[in-house]
Amino acid sequence: MEFIDIIDFIGTFAFAISGIRLAAAKNFDWFGAYVVGFVTAVGGGTLRDVMLDMTPFWMEHVSYVVITALALVFVIIFRRHVVRLDNTFFIFDAVGIALFTVVGVEKSISAGFPVWVNIIMGTITGAAGGMFRDIFINEVPLIFRKDIYAMACLAGGAVYYLCLWTGLPTVATEIVAALSVFLIRVLSVRFGISLPSLKSIEQDGRNDA
Repeated sequence: MEFIDIIDFIGTFAFAISGIRLAAAKNFDWFGAYVVGFVTAVGGGTLRDVMLDMTPFWMEHVSYVVITALALVFVIIFRRHVVRLDNTFFIFDAVGIALFTVVGVEKSISAGFPVWVNIIMGTITGAAGGMFRDIFINEVPLIFRKDIYAMACLAGGAVYYLCLWTGLPTVATEIVAALSVFLIRVLSVRFGISLPSLKSIEQDGRNDA
């Protein structure tokens, strides 16, 4: 097993927990929570693989089905702590997007696509699962709010290539790129950094008044 596979499995577990945690907070049953967790964990990678004209990764390995089940068991056992603590969702989500960004970039590189496509595929892998999760639980996706979410993934992809160009070993590159996504996401929330909202003409008129 390569280091990137370990990153993939950890990211799957973390992202599945983020989805199951939100589903539990909305009183979904176990099956519904599992579905939300699974879609969160594999949604971005599935969209990536379809766009790259590949068989979705989870259809070739049962590991992702099992890891999501383990995430469900984890939430059930530690529900009192996982569901009640607001920061548990944020931490697992931040870990998920960080690790999946790296996985997405490398998957696209192995398919022979150029740099700009690889960074976009890393962003899709990191951010799209959370988008599907939010749609499933009837929330406005984080990716469409002011939060630094997909932008953190884009930055992580750029950092990945910066590390490669400086000659950093592959494992170190993966770690640094993932950490950059995680830190950008955490620090942007900690210090209230966000993208400006695109306001409607009506809102601008009211503000001017």
